[in-house]
Amino acid sequence: MKKITPQPGIMEIAPYEGGESRVEGVEDVLKLSSNENPFGPSPSVGAAIAGAAGQVHRYPNTDHAPLRQAIAEVHGLDAGRIICGVGSDEVLQFLCQAFAGPGDEVVHTEHGFAMYPILAHAVGATPVVARERERVTDVDALLAACTGRTRIVFVANPNNPTATMIGIDEVARLAEGLPEGAILVLDGAYAEFVDGYDGGAALVEARNNVFMTRTFSKLYGLGGLRIGWGYGPREIIDVLNRIRQPFNLSEIQMAAAMAAVRDRNWAGHCLAETARLRDRLAGQLAALGVPSDPSLTNFLLARFADRAEAEAADTHLKSQGVIVRRVAGYGLPECLRITVGDEAGCARVVEGIRSFREVRS
Repeated sequence: MKKITPQPGIMEIAPYEGGESRVEGVEDVLKLSSNENPFGPSPSVGAAIAGAAGQVHRYPNTDHAPLRQAIAEVHGLDAGRIICGVGSDEVLQFLCQAFAGPGDEVVHTEHGFAMYPILAHAVGATPVVARERERVTDVDALLAACTGRTRIVFVANPNNPTATMIGIDEVARLAEGLPEGAILVLDGAYAEFVDGYDGGAALVEARNNVFMTRTFSKLYGLGGLRIGWGYGPREIIDVLNRIRQPFNLSEIQMAAAMAAVRDRNWAGHCLAETARLRDRLAGQLAALGVPSDPSLTNFLLARFADRAEAEAADTHLKSQGVIVRRVAGYGLPECLRITVGDEAGCARVVEGIRSFREVRS
């Protein structure tokens, strides 16, 4: 009997591992491993979900028109160039399914989001890594990594897990230098945390080779509902809608997202508190000998002397009920990624690192 085998590339995938949420033997656990909003979603989200719950026996609308319109109004975009997905991950998956395959290459930065090589392998394409410069995207390295086989270049801006970003002039230079037929995909999961940054929307509108994605999982506190969106040239949106499942978002998801994106006061509150607590946390950790690059996100990439110290610190924090994220899988074994929590959560992180230092001294 002939052996049943998967498509090429699939067995090259190391399954994605989400942030831990439990510690054996510890009850008062603080999860700071998934960059979630500690303040939760807008208070209006609950009512929106309750209102939509009465229609769960009905199929949802297939074109997401009300949600796309809400996103467009808030961000000043063209609703006809927006596509919605089950998290921005699904939109990234659509792009790979539609534009990459066996013999093609998908370029990403060395410390970029772990899903990029997974999505490339899933369609049989070859992931290509471009070096970063001191944990910052290097446009010249990305351009040097491109070939005639390059179909997609993924850049998270700001990046996860480094929390750094490049300016829009550098992004434009990258877009201008791409090989013909390649798409620059700007992953903007953390774009809202950067004051005055449009995530690349203006560049999308000015060019035919730039696409951006966004999510409701971070600032808007809807990680558990899985809602994301993308904005791109109409020709690309048309292609993606041809492979999108017609009912990929439920009415509950869409109702929650519309309520969240329209509540600008709550979004502003979360942004202000995150920035305040992030900057204070970074300063307090630096004073304890744990530096981090200036963060433009809702997390810090804390740097230790080496891998052994980072893992020891992580183990100590877990013993205190604080869960952060090891990032050796991202090529940063000497670092820990720490979500910015609320006031009490940040205080627990600082106390945990302080006690770690005392134990080690």
